[in-house]
Amino acid sequence: MESCLFVYNPLSGKGKIEKNEEKIVEALRSRYEVKVIRSQYAGHIGEVILEEKGVDLLVVAGGDGTLNETINALMHLENKPRLGYIPTGTVNDVAHSLGISKNIKKAVKTILNGQEFSHDVFKMNDRYGIYVCCAGLFTETSYATSQSQKKRMGRIAYAFHGIKKIFSTPAVKLKLYYDGGEIEGKYALMLILNSRSVAGFMINKKARLNDGMVDVVLIKSKKDKVNFGAVCRVAWFFLRGIRKKSTKHIKLLRLDKFRVITTGETIINLDGEKIGAGSFDFSVIKEGITMIVPNMRNK
Repeated sequence: MESCLFVYNPLSGKGKIEKNEEKIVEALRSRYEVKVIRSQYAGHIGEVILEEKGVDLLVVAGGDGTLNETINALMHLENKPRLGYIPTGTVNDVAHSLGISKNIKKAVKTILNGQEFSHDVFKMNDRYGIYVCCAGLFTETSYATSQSQKKRMGRIAYAFHGIKKIFSTPAVKLKLYYDGGEIEGKYALMLILNSRSVAGFMINKKARLNDGMVDVVLIKSKKDKVNFGAVCRVAWFFLRGIRKKSTKHIKLLRLDKFRVITTGETIINLDGEKIGAGSFDFSVIKEGITMIVPNMRNK
């Protein structure tokens, strides 16, 4: 019988996983020998994954931040297990993109009966991500909103925090160097995407998550601080989603490797986590991990 390591964040999803742990483990044990570990502190899940080498299936329950911690650990393993995901966060963009249900029973059923999907991973300096790297307007809300607010208010907590920060957000001044050209300017928002869903918005339904490329979206700002016009452009982009061509105010690129030069004050958000400031090198690792997703997905 194959081995399964089940790790989860007991604080995520208002404690739903902890309440349903027995049922989840019972289901997994129909196919696997299961070991369960509950996260005790930030970074604990990553440590466990690196220590518990040689498992066939890794099942992780938590939000996008927990999944990012998982990916960063997996990318240091030579022999990576298949990854099953039970989404219990506030937004769950990765699960939304892959069609993985937030219903615990259905998510476990997918892990047991779904199909393997080789998902791209990207590297930003010495950190790894799976779905978004961004800077600028609204990008602070995912990590600056407190856990207690998210528990009480859900997604609305993000909106309240974002609204408070709108007109105090500085424009991102950057230079982007890639094979074939360079771009320089001031932007209200920089998005680097390997996802169909961002912040709960399905902005790129046709995105291929295993083609070795990312979508780079740069939304211009005329001022050094984001103004009303820039806010409207960002809001319009999220409502309409990615289009095929660049416009006067929105630059679109499809890239696999590039360098971004910014000021040291520019905070970078990676998969919803604050990971540093300043310049970075970016590259895509094609089909870097294998995830279990619902059957008959259009890849």
